[in-house]
Amino acid sequence: MSKKVKIVTDSTLDLPKEAIDKLDVTIVPLSVTIDGKSYIDGIDITPGEFVKKLVTSESIPQSSQPSVGSFVEVFNKLGEDGSQVLSIHMTAGMSGTFNSAQTAAQMSESNVTVIDSGFTSVALSFQVKEAAKMALEGSALAKIKERVNTIKENTSLYIMVDTLEYLVKGGRIGRGKALVGSLLKIKPLASLADGVYTPVTKVRTHMQMLNFFSKKFKEETAGKKVKEIGIAHVEASALANKLKESIKQLTDFDDISIIETTPIISTHTGPGAIALMYYADPE
Repeated sequence: MSKKVKIVTDSTLDLPKEAIDKLDVTIVPLSVTIDGKSYIDGIDITPGEFVKKLVTSESIPQSSQPSVGSFVEVFNKLGEDGSQVLSIHMTAGMSGTFNSAQTAAQMSESNVTVIDSGFTSVALSFQVKEAAKMALEGSALAKIKERVNTIKENTSLYIMVDTLEYLVKGGRIGRGKALVGSLLKIKPLASLADGVYTPVTKVRTHMQMLNFFSKKFKEETAGKKVKEIGIAHVEASALANKLKESIKQLTDFDDISIIETTPIISTHTGPGAIALMYYADPE
C-alpha cells in the first residue's frame, strides 16, 4: 500500500472553492497590496472588488508570494501522519512562489515534492485537479507526477490584454512602445511558452483575437483527445462567452469553464484581458 499523497497549490489556480474543497486541495495564498493596504488573494477581496480599486489606483499594485514559513507550516502539518506532499505551483517565470515552496520543502520535516506547473490560472488547475483526483484514488506519487508532466507538455495558454497600460506598469513593455500601440489600438496576444510571457502576435479587434485563438486551438488539438478547456477573464464576461461559442464549434468537448481571474493575474493584465487554456492527450 503506497503512502497517502496530499496536494498543495497556490491561489492563482482559478478554481472555485467548492471544487477545491471537494478535491481536498490545500491552498497557500499569495497576497496583493494596493493603495497601501494588503489583501490575501481569494480571501480578503473578490476579483470584481479588486478591479475597481485597480482602475482608480494611482500606485502600481504589488503581488507577494507566500513566505517560506507559511509553506513550511502547511507541509509539516500535512505530513504529520506520514503522508507525502505534492506541491504544484504557478510558473516560476512569473512569480517567486515556486522557489519559496522549494526552499520550504528542504526545511520541512515532511516528504515534499514541488512542481513548477509552467502555467497559471485555469491551466494550473488542470494539473492540480488531476493530481488531487489520483491522490484520492490512492495513486502513488511517481504515477501522479508522471501524469502531471504529461498534462503540462500538452497544455496551451493564450492571452490577450485589452490595454497596454498594465504591461507598462509591470515593466513588460516600454512606455514609448505602449504609446504607439495605444494610438494604433493594438492588443497584444501572448502565450506562456516555457512558463514565460511570450508575445506571439498583435490584433486590433476582438474578432481577430477570436479567429487567432480558434485557429490555434484547432491546430494544436488536431488528432488529440481534448480533456480540459477553460477561459479566464478580467471584466470581460461577454467576450469570454463569445470565445466559448467559437471554441464549441471546433470540438465535441462541451465542459468549457469561464472564470473571473484572481487579482494576482489582473494586476499585470488590467481589465478586458482574456485567456484561453486547454489540454489534449495524444491519441
